Amino acid sequence: MNPKKPVVAATMKDVAERANVSTATVSRALMNPEKVSQATRNKVEQAAIEVGYLPGSLNRNLKRNESRTILVIVPDICDPFFSEIIRGIEVTAAGQGYLVLIGDCAHQNQQEKTFIDLIITKQIDGMLLLGSRLPFDASKEEQRNLPPMVMANEFAPELELPTVHIDNLTAAFNAVNYLHELGHDRIACIAGPEEMPLCHYRLQGYVQALRRSEMQVDPHYIARGDFTFNAGAQALDQLLNLPNPPTAIFCHSDVMALGALSQAKRRGFRVPDDLSIIGFDNIALAEFCDPPLTTISQPRFDIGREAMLLLLDQLQGQIVSSGSRLLDCELIVRGTTRARRAAK
Repeated sequence: MNPKKPVVAATMKDVAERANVSTATVSRALMNPEKVSQATRNKVEQAAIEVGYLPGSLNRNLKRNESRTILVIVPDICDPFFSEIIRGIEVTAAGQGYLVLIGDCAHQNQQEKTFIDLIITKQIDGMLLLGSRLPFDASKEEQRNLPPMVMANEFAPELELPTVHIDNLTAAFNAVNYLHELGHDRIACIAGPEEMPLCHYRLQGYVQALRRSEMQVDPHYIARGDFTFNAGAQALDQLLNLPNPPTAIFCHSDVMALGALSQAKRRGFRVPDDLSIIGFDNIALAEFCDPPLTTISQPRFDIGREAMLLLLDQLQGQIVSSGSRLLDCELIVRGTTRARRAAK
C-alpha cells in the first residue's frame, strides 16, 4: 500500500500561475476587486477555486462575518520590550473571547504573503501594529479596505490610525536633564535606528535638553544601534574611544543600556563612579542587573491593553478617531547614575 502524499496548502503563487497573472494582481483582485477588470476578477476567483486556495474556514467566517482573531505585528519578537505589551493585548482580548496571532516583522519578507492571505481570507478581524509600518505595501486607498487597525508604542501620523504611546520627546528630555542636574556636562546618546519615529523623538529630546542647559550638541557624542545588547556594547566602545569621552550616557533602550553597562565593566570603568548610564523602557532585567539600571519606565501592559480596547471599540462598530492617546511614563532612579565627581 502506497503511503498518502502530504496535502500541501495552495498559495497565492499557485493562483497566479493558474490564472496566468502576477501575485500582485491576485492580491488586488481578492483584496481590492474594484481595482481590476471584471474579466480579471473572474479569472482569479476561478483559479483560486480550482487550486483550492480559499480555505474551508472562509465560508464559516463569511457567514458569521467574524473570526474572533486579532493579528499583532511585532517589529522583533526577540526584543524583551514587547513582552508586556503583548501580555496586555492578550489578557484584554481573551476577556472578550478573541484569539491573538503574533506576526514577527523581523522576517517580513517571508511573512508578507502570509499576512495578506490572512486578510484576504478574512481569518482576522483586526490588526494591532507595534511598529510604525504596515507589514506589506498598501496605498492610502487600499488601506481603507483593510481590517480595523490600531498602532501601539509608535506614532506614524501618515497612517492616520488610532495610536497609544508615550511622549518620547519629553521622556528623553527629562532623562538627559536629570543627568545635567547631577553635574554631567559631557552627555552622550546611544540612539536607535534612524528610520524609527520614536528614535527621532527621543533624539530630539536629548538635543533639546542639551540646548536648554546651554551645552554643545556634538555629533560625535551620538552613536546608533539596533536595540540589541551587542549594539549597545559597540556604541559604548565608540564613545569611550573619543579624545574627550562622555561621563554620562542616555540610551534609547534598556537592552542597549545593558550592553553598554557590561562593556563598561569589561573595559575597567566603574558604573556609576566613572560613568552614569540611563536606559529606556524598564524591562524586567533592568531592576536585577548590577548595578540596577536607572531608566524611563513605560506602562507597557497598559499600552497593550488600551490599544486592544480601541480595536474592540472599532470591531463593535464604534467610531474611533485617529491620533494619539498619550500614557504617562516616569524616570526610575536606580544604581547606574550618580552625581559627577569633581576632577582631581
